[in-house]
Amino acid sequence: MPMPIRRALVPFLAIVLAAPLGAQSAVPMPAFDPSSIDRKFGACQDFFMFANNGWIERNPIPPAFSSWGAFNELTERNTLVLKGILDRAAEQAATTSDASARKLGAFYASCMDSTAAERAGIEPIADELRRIDAIADRTELRDELARMHSLGYGGAFGFGSTADPRDARLAIAYATQGGLGLPDRDYYLRTDADALSMRTRYQASIARMFELAGDSASVAATRAARVLDLETTLAKAQLSRVALRDPGARYHHMTVAEASAATGFDWARYLGTMGLGELQSVTINAPPFFTALGSALATRSLDDWKAYLRWTVLWRSASQLSTPFVEESFRLASMLTGTRAQQPRWRRCLVATDLSLGDALGREYVKTEFTPAAKAKMLEIVRSLRDVLHDRITRADWMSDRTREHALAKLASFNQKIGYPEHWQDYAELEVLSDSYAANMRRARAHQIRRDLAHVGKPVDRDQWLMTAPTVNAYYSAALNEVVFPAGRLQPPFFSVTYDDPANYGGIGATIGHELSHGFDDSGRKYDAGGNVRDWWTPEDARRYGERAGIVERQYGSYVVIDTLRINGRLTLGENIADVVGVSIAYEAMQRAMRGKPQTTIDGFTPAQRFFLAYARARLTVLRPEAARMMVATDPHSPGRFRVNGPLSNMPEFARAFGCKDGDAMVRPEGARARIW
Repeated sequence: MPMPIRRALVPFLAIVLAAPLGAQSAVPMPAFDPSSIDRKFGACQDFFMFANNGWIERNPIPPAFSSWGAFNELTERNTLVLKGILDRAAEQAATTSDASARKLGAFYASCMDSTAAERAGIEPIADELRRIDAIADRTELRDELARMHSLGYGGAFGFGSTADPRDARLAIAYATQGGLGLPDRDYYLRTDADALSMRTRYQASIARMFELAGDSASVAATRAARVLDLETTLAKAQLSRVALRDPGARYHHMTVAEASAATGFDWARYLGTMGLGELQSVTINAPPFFTALGSALATRSLDDWKAYLRWTVLWRSASQLSTPFVEESFRLASMLTGTRAQQPRWRRCLVATDLSLGDALGREYVKTEFTPAAKAKMLEIVRSLRDVLHDRITRADWMSDRTREHALAKLASFNQKIGYPEHWQDYAELEVLSDSYAANMRRARAHQIRRDLAHVGKPVDRDQWLMTAPTVNAYYSAALNEVVFPAGRLQPPFFSVTYDDPANYGGIGATIGHELSHGFDDSGRKYDAGGNVRDWWTPEDARRYGERAGIVERQYGSYVVIDTLRINGRLTLGENIADVVGVSIAYEAMQRAMRGKPQTTIDGFTPAQRFFLAYARARLTVLRPEAARMMVATDPHSPGRFRVNGPLSNMPEFARAFGCKDGDAMVRPEGARARIW
């Protein structure tokens, strides 16, 4: 398990364009296109639609996607660059002397070999299914579950390394609640018609997958019912996503003997299988869940567990098998996200390669797509936003000097990673063969598990990146107290060395501000400068912060996403705080950068207006109804429309820029405006 991070929402990969775009040194796409403006929406009434509806009307969500927007535009550009890299790597895999490039090409080629996949059918996982069928007692059941974890199939719960929240210098073994096939526990617990329909369709999909694996229709139906019932038992024991936002609620450190006694699960035997037999302690995030799991392992029938483990292997492997399995896997994903068409094979293979050999792929990507000039410009913008946040904390009249001193020390200790790792991951121990794509994927997952668990008991690796360099995303790690911006995100339309200050600060600057702000959101503020969970706030300062955060929670909790479905203001609180603070400090940093420069109007818009237009473009995302419902249930981010209108409606600077008046929808009443710093 990676260290806890806060990251932006990443939509799925984009559809094919006519031709690849060039590297960043070429003329980039504009930060904002005036044709995106739709003036039938007033800027002071719905700025998201004012700034973006022209684009939205010209760009319906493609059938293969659940969402579409600015992230997809950039992901599409990156995807085509990466496809060129992988096509060349596959062609040269047999001749290159570069071991990482050879494995990169061989892995991608094995995925692209559809003929081999069709010929193999279920065979690549047949041995795994036979092992599960042969389970004869509880000991063998627990051993098989551990073995599946070691191979990356997972099942029942999550397990990996993370920084110790009480001593962030050290990596510990950490077990987390899990084991569900549907996205969240509430999918199993809700009793409304939509939830009942979802569970019925999910059970039918499980049954179809069992039939494809060789079961008769009656056996498949019985096994599918067992799976759903067992997963429902696990779901009932899980803590909510809101409860898990509290760092203290998800930290329970025990000796191995204590954990075994408390949960009824033999942790010593499990850790031995995972290669951690000498470990003396383990940390779990939800004791009630693991107690329920221990009970289920001891009392539920072996047939229940065999069906569940078979399903776990099947759904983790289906996309790597023959067409019937791939199509059923897609139908299940479509049910959850609303996508209407399957991605072409090369795109699915590209994603799999990035997940499995991301550093080998990223190393090639940054050679052409991220220049030294781009990194220097990014460092300049990051520095300017840190300066603004420093000044905001210094001026905060609601904060005592004691708490302020700790806050400034934390900000000063922030690490920042820009573009790509200083040290690329070595894949020398990963074996990539020509036997099958499914086998290569299993070996890649097992390699990742071994690499992750090798950190346990050692100093935390502060050079580690939790995203690959081509990723269109960014994150803040509370445990490492760092902000990370992969090169894949540092591209047009979010950022370019050729953009002016309003475009760069409205695009990437607000993202930088967002990630910096996570260090002081409702969860991040509970970590100190060293990444430890520690209360460094005076009680009065914590109360005052809570009052300000409460305004954000109430604001977003009032937004209706679809039908009567509202944003969960508590689940999304950290991301909403980061949006509110991030765009505000980015705007002030832009103003500072513009001092002494011409205040040029372009396309009829002032620098201030172009900052907000660039911000709205960067948050442009449209969702299918199914995706919107899943997002509200599971995602700590608000949908794009509210990530634009929500923060800007709190900013007098926005109102001045567009001449908005009290009473306009984009101007919140003075007493209801959210402002942390």
